[in-house]
Amino acid sequence: MRFNPYEYQRYAINHIIDNTAAGLFLDMGMGKTVSTLTAVDELIFLGEVSKVLVIAPLRVAEDTWSTEVQKWDHLKHLRISKILGNQKQRSIAVSMPADIYVTNRENVDWLVKQYFNNWPFDMCVIDELSSFKSSKAVRFRSLKKVRPYFKRIVGLTGTPAPNSLIDLWPQVYLLDGGKRLGKTITSYREQYFRAGRRNQYVVYNWELREGAEEAIHQKIGDICISMMAKDYLDLPERIDNEININLPENVVNRYKQLEKDLVLELGEDDITAANAAVLTNKLLQMSNGAIYSEDKNIIEIHEEKLKALLEIIEAANGKPVLIFYSFKHDLLRIIKYLKVNKLKAVELGGSDDIKKWNNGEIPILLVHPASAGHGLNLQYGGNIIVWFGLTWSLELYQQANARLHRQGQKESVIIHHLVSKGTVDEDVIKALASKEVNQNTLLEAVKARLNNIRG
Repeated sequence: MRFNPYEYQRYAINHIIDNTAAGLFLDMGMGKTVSTLTAVDELIFLGEVSKVLVIAPLRVAEDTWSTEVQKWDHLKHLRISKILGNQKQRSIAVSMPADIYVTNRENVDWLVKQYFNNWPFDMCVIDELSSFKSSKAVRFRSLKKVRPYFKRIVGLTGTPAPNSLIDLWPQVYLLDGGKRLGKTITSYREQYFRAGRRNQYVVYNWELREGAEEAIHQKIGDICISMMAKDYLDLPERIDNEININLPENVVNRYKQLEKDLVLELGEDDITAANAAVLTNKLLQMSNGAIYSEDKNIIEIHEEKLKALLEIIEAANGKPVLIFYSFKHDLLRIIKYLKVNKLKAVELGGSDDIKKWNNGEIPILLVHPASAGHGLNLQYGGNIIVWFGLTWSLELYQQANARLHRQGQKESVIIHHLVSKGTVDEDVIKALASKEVNQNTLLEAVKARLNNIRG
């Protein structure tokens, strides 16, 4: 296929070529991969770089980069080696003659330990830079060690700071080695933030100082460019539909009892992000229809969401349906329930399933949002999404929806959200709608439930 870049893609390509450190904060579906590959091809041709390391989510590393190279005429000469699989397979892949070496982020630590003294790569592309937003993570610390060995580095993401601008420091550090936002996250916090809600020495959230957001954007503006799809692309209409599920009275009573027991057990003064997450996780399970017991057995509570899901599939009248589920028991129960109703649902596996879906060969596809968050092109296979279980992660939610709602989609995208009334589902859907999903939202939701119960 011939590549005729849009004007914004030309700008992105030139930005990578003109800057040894470049951040592309491009919205989903704007062609980050092909733009980056085009720039890389030019840099290799000019002799600027010779071995490019691409770090991506596993499924993207397995499929997306090699597929893009095969897709575009001007890139087909590029040689790709995938540093994936077991240790022997990875070692062989590193030694293979290639232009681009693609690996998943979980292999970064191994790669650095194995090849630190003879680092072979002179350029790095981090596909989904926001996955390096934790300065404490092993992957960040490992990549930081070899950062000086790269002549060039590119960071790609559509959501650089989905929760807080605190998340920006590690990402920008990998780009510029601390030139713009400081050498340490501590100095970054002290300069641009003040402690918000805290419990003695534990700070639960950091609040921006006055004028800090503008100052941060100005600091990184020379190497980071941000573009929103709505400003550049003629995207299909998106229709969000909330389907309220009325739970039977006995289920409501069981839910309230679990909620009461767990919330009161936490206690108002002891609620932290960790145990608030555990609480809402259990309540989300129950609102979906099942819950794990202490010994990991599945206890089924109700089938109301399954019934609503079946109605959506039947109303689709043969059109493909993409279902996002939250828990393993959701997946098992959905497959079993649909099978009883003579419908076959397929869990997303490898690249073969992606091709089959886009070819219209899979009528019902089940995907966990964490495994379809980045880089998967599913827009050719259907236009109907069902969120069987909701997620607190705004980043996962936005990225997952963008698998269908992106350039290349020919129809309006319909996104159904199954919301059990009177449950934590309602808190999540409100938070997602307001685009304010963060740790503080979670804590406040739990505190509100505690007050309701005690009131």
